[in-house]
Amino acid sequence: MSVDPALRTAALVSKAWPYEEARKVLKRYPQGKAGGAPILFETGYGPSGLPHIGTFNEVLRTTMVRRALEELTDMPTRLVAFSDDMDGLRKVPDNVPNQAMLAEHLGKPLTRIPDPFGKFESFAHHNNAMLREFLDRFGFDYEFVSSTTMYEGGQFDEALKGVLRNYQAIMDIMLPTLRAERAATYSPVLPVSPKSGIVLQVPITVIDAEAGLVSFEDEGETITQSILGGQAKLQWKVDWAMRWVALGVDYEMYGKDLTDSGVQSGKIAQVLGGRKPDGLIYEMFLDEKGEKISKSKGNGLSLEDWLSYGSEESLAFYAYREPKSAKQLHLGVIPRAVDEYFQFRTTYAGQEIEKKLGNPVHHIHNGPDGSKVPAEVPPVTFGLLLNLAGVMGPHATAPQVWGYLANYAPDATAATHPELANLINLALAYNRDHVAPTLQRRTAEGIEIDALKRLDAALAPLAADTPAEDIQNIVYEIGKTAGFENLRDWFKALYETLLGSSAGPRMGSFIALYGITNSRKLIAEALG
Repeated sequence: MSVDPALRTAALVSKAWPYEEARKVLKRYPQGKAGGAPILFETGYGPSGLPHIGTFNEVLRTTMVRRALEELTDMPTRLVAFSDDMDGLRKVPDNVPNQAMLAEHLGKPLTRIPDPFGKFESFAHHNNAMLREFLDRFGFDYEFVSSTTMYEGGQFDEALKGVLRNYQAIMDIMLPTLRAERAATYSPVLPVSPKSGIVLQVPITVIDAEAGLVSFEDEGETITQSILGGQAKLQWKVDWAMRWVALGVDYEMYGKDLTDSGVQSGKIAQVLGGRKPDGLIYEMFLDEKGEKISKSKGNGLSLEDWLSYGSEESLAFYAYREPKSAKQLHLGVIPRAVDEYFQFRTTYAGQEIEKKLGNPVHHIHNGPDGSKVPAEVPPVTFGLLLNLAGVMGPHATAPQVWGYLANYAPDATAATHPELANLINLALAYNRDHVAPTLQRRTAEGIEIDALKRLDAALAPLAADTPAEDIQNIVYEIGKTAGFENLRDWFKALYETLLGSSAGPRMGSFIALYGITNSRKLIAEALG
């Protein structure tokens, strides 16, 4: 892509993390890869389950680094989405049909197990198709690579021979990291049983490294078998290293929980004559209690959950922010992420180039010179829409919301503002499912009563189209002279009595949107 020289100059010193990561690769290949080969980025996927929010985050963040590198240099790049579909099925997932059938195939490679959904030639083929559909849905630019295809097609054969040639050196790396019981039976190579088709966890003896021959015990019989052509796979840490070397992977990020594994795989890659890729070690998401998200606990937030209540861009924004810091991931973070995304988008166009490169929207929209960052933003915030939906109740509809918007943003329609239309639908869903059940307006008390009466009197003579800023000034002045200890207490009283919440929007904006007459009705109700 064509890159503005000024942008490239700024990118070379930008502290935005995608550029810092990209500069690692640039330092690795200051003159580019030999023969002009593309820089290879990789993300891994375990196809025993369906794609999830972690899959999205990893591919998205890797793509951000890839695009940052393309802004730094003219070197070509590739992104490989690698599926570990030669893995043996360790347990039956609890969210698929035909579980009894799957239980009969435990231990076999995922590509050699029937599809419980009955749609594809194997369980892995089904989940791989879901992965590709998932990545295509979000417009990712990637190449899909199947572990099974690489093993069975012989593309890994030379690397597998390298594992056998360096068998003892690999054992010397791995054995000190294992418990005694595990070390007693550990093998870097997992032969596939010619009898049962199961990926065996048994010790092996190297018979002929150049021919790829090993021997092992299988149901009481000593078997001599080639590990080439899909007749074996590697233990995953060894497999990871072998893949880095065989494919020539230059960059791969992974979670903090794999830090030690990355160290061991890096040592094995070096033994195999390769080099560990550069990469970011990112922090894991936490639930609202600050505990690590676990599939078994079911305390996570799914991609579908987020996209039911927040935009795709807001999820990308949340993924971009501080990847090295642990962040809570629950429904409560969605509204703020939506509005902060738009705040950054609002400021983008007027920023100097250095500031633009540190703006999350530059990386979310992946456009050279910011050319893909939308110029317009919705005329109301997501938070304001939520507050409006809150006072309208759980059965509010989109046409009703558009009716309130007629005064606030008279030119806005679903046709002219599709992004706003989407936000309205998301706000209504979020309010219905998660806000409305918790709202409880209270009656005013103490000095709040007089302050609300003064606000009602000030609103009474105003025209319906009074600007939000003028209303906000009225609210502000009343708060300063009504005897509250601080303005925060006044606004908290407004939120609790009028909206039924402990926090809320700029009241001037809310009153302008909800309407002066309707807002005075809320005040009357709050006064009892």
